[in-house]
Amino acid sequence: MPVDSLKTLSGPVVLVGAGKMGGAMLEGWLKLGLPPEHAVVLDPNLRPEIDADLKAKGARANPDFADIPAPAVIVLAVKPQVAPVVLATVRSLVAQGTLVISIMAGRTLDFLHEGLPNGTAIVRTIPNTPAAIGQGITVAVPNHHVDTAERALTDALLSTLGPVEWVEDEALIDVATAVSGSGPAYVFLLAEALTAAGTAAGLPAALAERLARATVAGAGALMVQSGTDAGTLRENVTSPGGTTAAALAVLMDPARGFEPLMVEAVEAATVRSRELGR
Repeated sequence: MPVDSLKTLSGPVVLVGAGKMGGAMLEGWLKLGLPPEHAVVLDPNLRPEIDADLKAKGARANPDFADIPAPAVIVLAVKPQVAPVVLATVRSLVAQGTLVISIMAGRTLDFLHEGLPNGTAIVRTIPNTPAAIGQGITVAVPNHHVDTAERALTDALLSTLGPVEWVEDEALIDVATAVSGSGPAYVFLLAEALTAAGTAAGLPAALAERLARATVAGAGALMVQSGTDAGTLRENVTSPGGTTAAALAVLMDPARGFEPLMVEAVEAATVRSRELGR
């Protein structure tokens, strides 16, 4: 479904939660052509300036439920801790044909099924924090009520955050959480560690931080823009017997290097994700 279809939805898009991620999505939908009058935001903690901005654009913020037409889509963009209360609150809004998209971490399809009317089409997703600036990636899993058109609608709505990848096995959401959901923290840690290493080797701390930050950001941008796989890019910058090769001999040690450590870290995050989903 092309993004132009957002202009012709049968009902409004109801965004529940207008934090950084939810706000980024809403801004993207409006830019893609969602009519402002078809955007409804439900957030009891909506900041006054955001409330005023939404109303200035023609969107509706915290209207009476009785004034909300049958939604085409409800997007749940709240913290998982408040999920039971939120589902109980929005359940009455779900009409026949309403698609529910959740970006709540750890809340399974079974959990969502229990809190929503029978037969609801539900997509569970896991975006990551760079999605707040449109540079993220989202992994999505549908329930068996989601059809091809609803998948396409999900793609259109979530494309404002970055690419969308689909899986059919919900268990893979836990692995995706460990890789891409938690992954930005691993990259930030890399920048921290590189800063600390540069400082330990004699660089002024501020300079080491700037070098590490620019290096991590630039390498990521190169990987995205070039389309070349990471292994090839690594080989391209590694001269035999050079400085990079000397460093990689340490980082790629099969017993204590970066890869076995990352495998252990992703496994730990996957296990914890499954524990939180119970």
